[in-house]
Parts: sequence; structure tokens; C-alpha cells
Amino acid sequence: MDKVRAKKHLGQHFLIDESIAKQIADTLRLEGYNKILEIGPGMGMLTKYLLDKPVETFVVEIDRDSVVFLNTHYPKLHNHIFSEDFLRFDITSAMNQEQFAIIGNFPYNISTQIVFKTLELRAFIPEFSGMFQKEVAQRICEKKGTKAYGILSVLTQAFYETEYLFTVSETVFSPPPKVKSGVLRMKRKENYSLPCDEKRFFTVVKTAFNQRRKTLRNSLKSLNLSEELRADEIFNLRPEQLDVEQFIYLTQKITADGI
Repeated sequence: MDKVRAKKHLGQHFLIDESIAKQIADTLRLEGYNKILEIGPGMGMLTKYLLDKPVETFVVEIDRDSVVFLNTHYPKLHNHIFSEDFLRFDITSAMNQEQFAIIGNFPYNISTQIVFKTLELRAFIPEFSGMFQKEVAQRICEKKGTKAYGILSVLTQAFYETEYLFTVSETVFSPPPKVKSGVLRMKRKENYSLPCDEKRFFTVVKTAFNQRRKTLRNSLKSLNLSEELRADEIFNLRPEQLDVEQFIYLTQKITADGI
């Protein structure tokens, strides 16, 4: 097989620019792990640069045609290809419960789900980097006080230091997407557990941003908070005015309120 045809239902846009592929591969610092997992390698434009790194490279690819292509063109990948759907696959068992980094030119239609699965598996993933639709990459890295700051920003930054690295033009893909792309890096925080009930933290953040124009006093009404708690000054704020630490404080207060 000389080439894989991009499949629309899989959101495939193959990277065709060697210099961008190398730049993305070089975003990983290679500290604290000996394995890399690339999600959606396609025809291996990024993979070839990862295989030069002094760590073991694995790939997970749902497209059977791409799996055949990779097996044919990259002998180093033999027994290192998971022909699976990353979102439904028990990847930590496949990686022997060892630490590993995630990298990829992520399919835009599932990119936020990839981030949420990474947060679930954060005990195994010290570093994460790759390419998203530009707006999504910016949202993940955004700080409080802007329209782009939201659920994805807070939940990711609760566990990872995030950094927007560079923007990528539509022209370096085949077929070209209709939007620009952005490359980011996430480095897991030393303390990646929260000093509050994590499930409740997720609920508070999501509930607050579901009515982001309202103050927390109104947007969190469904949590049945006491009048005494709702008198706290933090409830005068809108969700985009709170950073991660303030959301943790808010969650602690709500927990103490007996919800």
C-alpha cells in the first residue's frame, strides 16, 4: 500500500510537512518516562521522528488501512501498534502500568475526549503534547478572565501545567482542514490530586460554566446551597473570574456545607 486515503468519518487530515512533524516530535521533554504513545499516526509522518527518540514508541490507530501501511513502512513498529479505539481501549494495561507520554496530531472530532481520558489516566501520563484545532488548544491553555476560559481550561489546569506552543497553517495537511491548528504541551503537576472531593470539583466547575453569564449564586442554585453559604463573597463572581485554586476553595466550602 503506497498511500492511505483520508476518511472523513474518522476526521483524518494527514500532516504532510516534515518540519512541522519534527517540531511536534521535539516538544516532548522525555523526562520521567521511557514510553511514548502516539494517537492516530495515520501514515507515520510524526511517527518517524518519534522512532528516533531514546524511548520506546507505541501507536494506537483505529483505521485498518493505516495499520497495514505502518506495519509495511515502519518495521520498528512491529508489536508496537494497537489497532484499537483509544477512547475505549485499556491502554494502561497495554503499557504494563508504566509511565508514558501521549503525543499526536489528534482527530479534531474527538480531541476534547482524548484530553478528558488523559485526565482520568493522569497517574500514568506525566507529559502530553500535540496538535488540536487552534481554538481548542487555546481554550485548554487559557487563563481566567476571558471568554475562551471554561470547563476544559479549569479541569486540565487542575492537574497539568499547560503551554500553547505554536500555530499551524491549514496548508500543511492533506486534505486541508477548514481551520488553523495549534500545538500545546501539558506537564503533569507534582501534586496531581486535589485537596477536595474531585468528583464534586468536576460537578461544581461544569455546573458553574453551564450558565457562565450568571453569578455563581445563580448558576449553582441546583446544588441546593444554604443561605449562609451563598452569602459568601465568592458567589458574587462569574465562573470565568475564578482560577483553579478558587474553584478548589469553592468545592471545599460546598462540601463543608453538607451537600
